[in-house]
Amino acid sequence: MNRLILSLSVLLLVSACSRSETAPPPTELVVYSARAEHLIQPLFERYQQETGVVVRYLSDSEASLIERLKAEGAQSPADILLTVDAGNLWYAAEQGVLRPLESDVLTANIPAVLRDPQMRWVGLSVRARTLVYATERVQPTELSTYEALADDTWKGRLCLRSAKKVYNQSLVATMIAELGEPATEAVVRGWVDNLAAPPFANDTAVIEAIAAGRCDVGLVNTYYFGRLLKDTPDLPVGLFWANQGEGARGLHVNVSGAGVTTASKQPEAAQALLEWLSQGEAQALFAGSNLEFPANPMVPADPLVAAWGPYRGDDLNVSEAGRLQVQAVRLMDRAGYE
Repeated sequence: MNRLILSLSVLLLVSACSRSETAPPPTELVVYSARAEHLIQPLFERYQQETGVVVRYLSDSEASLIERLKAEGAQSPADILLTVDAGNLWYAAEQGVLRPLESDVLTANIPAVLRDPQMRWVGLSVRARTLVYATERVQPTELSTYEALADDTWKGRLCLRSAKKVYNQSLVATMIAELGEPATEAVVRGWVDNLAAPPFANDTAVIEAIAAGRCDVGLVNTYYFGRLLKDTPDLPVGLFWANQGEGARGLHVNVSGAGVTTASKQPEAAQALLEWLSQGEAQALFAGSNLEFPANPMVPADPLVAAWGPYRGDDLNVSEAGRLQVQAVRLMDRAGYE
């Protein structure tokens, strides 16, 4: 009997060892993310629950992450770079840290204007940058375009965020693409002349300045407005979709997005995560957690966001925000926009 028990024990041990040698370990993906941790952690936990794939992430600024990828080269553990603004995504791709993708799922789910023409990255949520105004001092009929904020009507009434932030750089870059550099510089000089106060550090401060009466109109990303509106439903500030009239080029939109790194040792698994993020509930979570618009037009926006109404976006590919960013920064500097 003892010999039988010993034999069975040996067989079980050999069988277990055999299974451990042949069973593949659970897939793990590493994401370098410039998107805030509280916005991505629930998504990655959901993905693990659905697929068994473990997603680990490193959070830092976009500039630091791109430089880290360049320094690490082929030895980088990162499979995906996730960041905000098409300018940053374009720069990362031009630095050679992102690989081209071939995915029918991504091309079906994400409109062409929201992804890199060479498919090195795709937008996963849309960030609209538009006008906000003091509802007690400005009528919506007084508002029209970004360019009109340079008119004398807004002398001493305009508030802007610092030119050092990529959001305004991308807006000016797309203006260069569509208006040309001389016309864009004239507009930016007009903005500077109309400032009611020195540029603010962030969009929240712009909205708060309008609410406090320091200025009457400004430019912000809509999710900053949404955050304040959730906390202060009676906020005396309204949202206006810019450049919607006949002949106007449409609203300036940008993206949060991602690409698979050149160094990834498991690009198929990394692409599968991007495909999952481009559809259904994942899209709603990705965009809704930050009050952005889903990049996938078939996915409805968060009710608070949807309540702002539809807009017509610029049909310029968002990658232009990166391609012309250096020119935009130089133009803003010449115009005295700090």
